[in-house]
Amino acid sequence: MSKAIESSGICKTFGDRQALKDIIFDVNEGEIFGFIGPDGAGKTTLFRIISTLMLPDRGSMTILGLDSTKGYRKLRENIGYMPGSFSLYLDLSVEENLNFYASVFGTTVEENYELIRDIYSHIEPFRKRLAGRLSGGMKQKLALSCALIHKPRLLVLDEPTTGVDTVSRTEFWEMLRKLKQHDITIVISTPYVDEAMNCDRVALIQDGKLMSVDKPQNIRDGFSRKLFSARAGDKYRLLLALRNYPATLSVFPFGDSIHVTFSEETPGRELSEHLLRAGIADAVISETKAGIEDRFLELMEKNE
Repeated sequence: MSKAIESSGICKTFGDRQALKDIIFDVNEGEIFGFIGPDGAGKTTLFRIISTLMLPDRGSMTILGLDSTKGYRKLRENIGYMPGSFSLYLDLSVEENLNFYASVFGTTVEENYELIRDIYSHIEPFRKRLAGRLSGGMKQKLALSCALIHKPRLLVLDEPTTGVDTVSRTEFWEMLRKLKQHDITIVISTPYVDEAMNCDRVALIQDGKLMSVDKPQNIRDGFSRKLFSARAGDKYRLLLALRNYPATLSVFPFGDSIHVTFSEETPGRELSEHLLRAGIADAVISETKAGIEDRFLELMEKNE
């Protein structure tokens, strides 16, 4: 399978802070590849290097068969980049922004309209509205249309769904899946762990290091312990009690429940008695399946 990106030993330092530490990964042509990690993990720095907007301090990267530093001029003709913050012209209309970006790449909206039709059709009725007056979801669609208007082979999206409502997030991922039909490789970052399942493969990144690169299901299956879900009327008291239990290995709030692992295979009477002494008589603890977030937290613990 042809590679759209091959990264070897990429490092980047700002002052005394190392933002990227020996980043090694590859992206297959035509796949949706996701980087999952919290703010400050290094995602934006890595994406600026992929987009040829920043040079690494060490390491090498091949993109679409070209060296990312020597072939940057040619690469910029074939990369569509959507930064994390909305960067279009707020005082230009939707239509004017799109026409401007098309002209920068020597094309027209009409020439590549079929590529952006499904996305742009949502905001075309508002084409005369200033970009600064659009909602978050509409800004997102306009930015994606501008990133696609020159028909790039590689689309780089830096946290495109951050701050967007749930419906718009769902719509956005549906649009990305349709773009795969046009042989566009998509590299996307997100702080939302639940979005990982929309990717063909994902890389978990924390503190500038890649902790795991694999298919989403394989990462979930890599959780190494039995995982339990705990519930009680007083969630906070339950959390403290589980943290104080000697056999507890890890404990994290998880929605309306608490995810916990123990050194023993299955918690027994000792745990029940411990919770009763803590004033918790209504605790319900049952085994559950690990998600990607559980695996992410487990890997963080191991790295620490």
